[in-house]
Amino acid sequence: MRKAILHKLRESFTSVFPIVLTVLILNFTPLINLSAGEAVTFAVCSVFLVLGITLFNLGADLAMTPMGEHIGAGLTKLKSLILLLSVCFGMGILITVAEPDLSVLAGQVSGIINGTTLIVTVGVGVGLFLLLAIVKIVFRTSLSQMLMFFYMFLFALSSLLLTRGGSQLLPLAFDSGGVTTGPITVPFIMALGVGIATTLGGKDAGENSFGLIAMCSVGPMLAVLALGCASSGEISPFEPSYGIEVSFLNVVHELFLTAKEVGIALGLIVVFFVILQLTVLKLPQKRLIQISVGILYTFIGLVVFLSAVKVGFMEIGYKIGTQLAERPIFLAVFAFLIGMLVVLAEPAVHVLNKQVEDITEGTVSKRAMMIALSIGVGLSICLSVIRIIFGFNILYYLIPGYLISLGLSFFVPKMYTAIAFDSGGVASGPLTSTFILPFAVGVCAAISGAEAILSDAFGIVAMVAMAPLITIQLLGFRAIMAKNIARKIAMQKILVADDEQIIEFK
Repeated sequence: MRKAILHKLRESFTSVFPIVLTVLILNFTPLINLSAGEAVTFAVCSVFLVLGITLFNLGADLAMTPMGEHIGAGLTKLKSLILLLSVCFGMGILITVAEPDLSVLAGQVSGIINGTTLIVTVGVGVGLFLLLAIVKIVFRTSLSQMLMFFYMFLFALSSLLLTRGGSQLLPLAFDSGGVTTGPITVPFIMALGVGIATTLGGKDAGENSFGLIAMCSVGPMLAVLALGCASSGEISPFEPSYGIEVSFLNVVHELFLTAKEVGIALGLIVVFFVILQLTVLKLPQKRLIQISVGILYTFIGLVVFLSAVKVGFMEIGYKIGTQLAERPIFLAVFAFLIGMLVVLAEPAVHVLNKQVEDITEGTVSKRAMMIALSIGVGLSICLSVIRIIFGFNILYYLIPGYLISLGLSFFVPKMYTAIAFDSGGVASGPLTSTFILPFAVGVCAAISGAEAILSDAFGIVAMVAMAPLITIQLLGFRAIMAKNIARKIAMQKILVADDEQIIEFK
């Protein structure tokens, strides 16, 4: 256990340190100017961020992943499709309603839409599409075809919302798909898919293990778009408020609120697991003790992680955005750099990369995944900043981007498509909603004012979620081309060798 903790600690430090170093170095340049108190708070919270990610990743390995796999396998063995779908639908709603990432987003837009309404709407969307994702696994339906259908329907609904004058809600709708798949949801849902696909077996079991996150990212977008089409009235300009006054009482209060949110989220999963343990799973005591310890690690890790980003990262992100807005070139460069670095610190990304490497037996390495994700997210945040500067509609990015990603799905192995669309939901995690989004709001507030924040600043989470769809599939396309070239070279060598062995008689 000690060796595992040290390994996770080293991995977490390597992920977070580049972000911290970049911000602190910039603080000694004319580009940004943080007060001594803000810099110290940011540095201290970074230490707790490392600790939080370490404990969370350890907890995911010990509890969240095994729980998901056992539940998926246990329900599948009962051979009751109705029970399997009913439980997955309920879990999809309850887990999403309690997802901390979604609460962060809802809090930032509470000035224009009721937080409870947004959270419940997104939860129903996830529940329905988790159900559809399970149907995909059971009946071995093509993920590419399902995604093509639902994304076409998504853009049709977007067009309807535009005709009703709801263009300002479009970025929020697309962002909701990114924040839904947060640090609690991702390990559990991915493992659930692995458990079901492994139990059902078949030659495509590995491929069928992926795709649940992709489907669960589409549901919230459709649900919020439908909510926007059903609503009426003008949207008033607003500007989210960030940061708290750093004092002992305020920090303790923030810890308490975060612990309550995380406790509810984990509690829902634990209740479901206990019920299934008593009725279906019947796991041995030793396994239950391991899972219990893992849940404790997950709880402490998430509380520390989320509290650190709320106290030390949201306000800093907003302030950096407002200050860099005066220098567009440096702003674009910083956006690309911080995008590459932020994805390294997302807890769920490490869970995804490990599961991908395990399922593909090393064919898709953690290193290759991380490089592709970093470049994709860096480009997406850079392009988002350019959109804020010029103030054009987010659909000018999303429609071509999704068409390219869906088009690539016909030319790469299905495994890469499933991994790519899962990666999109995972890349847009807690740091995106608590550091990158406030950064974009700060840029927009400085350049365009409060009236443009909803339409221009929001949508950056959706861009982060879209970028891996292209970069990961390009990784797969490159692998196919390399394999084909190697096969041709090998064949040429064989032919040349055969020619040399021909004996001519005169």
